[in-house]
Amino acid sequence: MTKVTRRTILRGATIGAALPLIGAPLVARAAEIELKYGNNLPLSHPLNIRSQEAADRIAKETNGRVEIKIFPNNQLGGDTDMLSQVRSGGITFFTPSALVIATLVPVAAINAVGFAFSDYDQVWKAMDGPVGAHVRQAIEKVNLYAFEKMWDNGFRQMTTSGRPIESAKDMAGLKIRVPVSPLSIAMFKALDASPASLQFSEVYSSLQTKIVDAQENPLPIIQVAKLYEVQKSCAVSNHIWDGFWFIANGRAWRGLPPDVQKIVAAAINDAGVAQRNDIKKLNETVQADLQSKGLTFNKTDPNSFRAKLRDSGFYKDWQERFGKEAWDLLEGSVGKLA
Repeated sequence: MTKVTRRTILRGATIGAALPLIGAPLVARAAEIELKYGNNLPLSHPLNIRSQEAADRIAKETNGRVEIKIFPNNQLGGDTDMLSQVRSGGITFFTPSALVIATLVPVAAINAVGFAFSDYDQVWKAMDGPVGAHVRQAIEKVNLYAFEKMWDNGFRQMTTSGRPIESAKDMAGLKIRVPVSPLSIAMFKALDASPASLQFSEVYSSLQTKIVDAQENPLPIIQVAKLYEVQKSCAVSNHIWDGFWFIANGRAWRGLPPDVQKIVAAAINDAGVAQRNDIKKLNETVQADLQSKGLTFNKTDPNSFRAKLRDSGFYKDWQERFGKEAWDLLEGSVGKLA
């Protein structure tokens, strides 16, 4: 029979107290600051890959004080939902395209003026320079903070099931699907086309049944949606460039300690520049893939399109809508339009 002593009781109590710890999972220390970021793209998209790299860098450089939780692929709702959430503070970060945030800040759509940019050099000269600064100031007025570097969503190209589009005269009477965007609709009407605003989910069937003969989108979208199956040629028109603004809730951003602001801004801006290069390389790969699937590519005469838009009053109209200051900044980067 075991003799019970004060020593054995105390020893048993000590062991008993330790038992719950044996086999229990190690609990990581919670971050001091947790930030939520929502977007509408799949995890495989360069935007999410680079965003995750930025989040990892921020966690490392803040010694775990800051954690950014990413919610991709419309997990938190559509663009309108997330724009509302970032304004209210429900999420900290969101990456709307310029055309999406333009519903709240109209001047943000200025980068989508038809045939404004001839190449990426002009895009980044404007958006990393005075045009981008002007738009960021406008965004700040609605209590949002826009990071300095804009992310890339690509140039839009036109495809058709009929003859190739080479100059503005080829647009006359062309039934082309466009997104629900006043700027896009106005541009194609000014080119004498017949634009039809359709949801993206309707594009393939509308092309297949000849409700429309043409459409316009960035090359990766043309690839993913298999539009090459119902289109014959692609005009490298670069008619609209659109990008993503990486924005934050203004109050949440101002509430971050200065040292954290510095780390977060540097990581996100660097990631944005890397994402731009990713999109550039992706577009080159996508074009080769689309050609192998039977889609033919041709160059266009951008000057003929600009002349048509100028003669139709399109540029003058949108100059008045965006305001002289914003328009002068745009023309300072791309040359005379209106």
